[in-house]
Amino acid sequence: MSRLLGSLEVGPQGLGCMGMSEFYGAGDESESIAVIHRALELGVTLLDTADMYGPHVNEELVGRAIAGRRSDVVLATKFGIVREGGGGRSVRGDRAYVRSSVEGSLKRLGVDVIDLYYLHRVPADTPIEETVGAMGELVAEGKVRFLGLSEAGASTLRRAHAVHPITALQSEWSLWSRDIEAEIVPTARELGVGLVPYSPLGRGVLTGRFTSASDFGAGDFRGVAQPRFTGSNLDANLKMVEALRALAEDRGVTAGQLALAWVQHRGQDVVPIPGTKRIKYLEENVAAASLELSDADLAAIEAAVPASAVAGDRYPDMSSIGR
Repeated sequence: MSRLLGSLEVGPQGLGCMGMSEFYGAGDESESIAVIHRALELGVTLLDTADMYGPHVNEELVGRAIAGRRSDVVLATKFGIVREGGGGRSVRGDRAYVRSSVEGSLKRLGVDVIDLYYLHRVPADTPIEETVGAMGELVAEGKVRFLGLSEAGASTLRRAHAVHPITALQSEWSLWSRDIEAEIVPTARELGVGLVPYSPLGRGVLTGRFTSASDFGAGDFRGVAQPRFTGSNLDANLKMVEALRALAEDRGVTAGQLALAWVQHRGQDVVPIPGTKRIKYLEENVAAASLELSDADLAAIEAAVPASAVAGDRYPDMSSIGR
């Protein structure tokens, strides 16, 4: 059941830990740690975090959760997005920042080496060759085992891979986000780079658990910061969720399981990282990795949720996506 990201062996599905600390409303650390422990019991090995989640506190949470269990985990974290005062953000990839970032992550995670170290976004003002060159030094020093990029464009991925092998590309990929399929996915496969889809459940909305923006609750950025989950865009998109739910009921599964199984069927080099902070939803997600879909099933799913019909961008500012 394992899959390969480049030469890095992981379980068929990972766990995104971001929402345990921020962005999706209040979290509970003890419950989140229980989710991580249950994930490991179920054969999930790839845990994904980043230094900007919190900021910093998500790495600390993951570090506490894996204490004494390090050998069971393929640990991935990301750097490059700098949180600034007033809610602003910038992107850095200069050599000095690469080196300071990894030291902070190692300390917060409580580990000696990070298995998969991603550049979270590609900076506009630093050549990718400089950033990846500095990341490659971390591999040589034994602080990092494998390198990854997140939301990089095809040409950037190719340039980065020429400096040091890139093991994985993390990008949003779901029934609602298919823009990487035309050029980025073929480039990754040509280079032998594994694919790690984040938000494979459309930030949870493809599960069918939400019927209006008011369902997101306080502290949830979906209803305020993402165009596809606000106003008339959300109304249009929820109609597709209803169509997906009808298909799922016929199969005796949830809409979320059907949507996640669609992502799992993109290829053996694809390891999605759905996020959750509830054991119930974790177990549903893991079960989706074993759901078999025929070509007819896949076609019916894509007809229910046609990519061309999705309303609204993923982010208010898409300038750093696919750079």
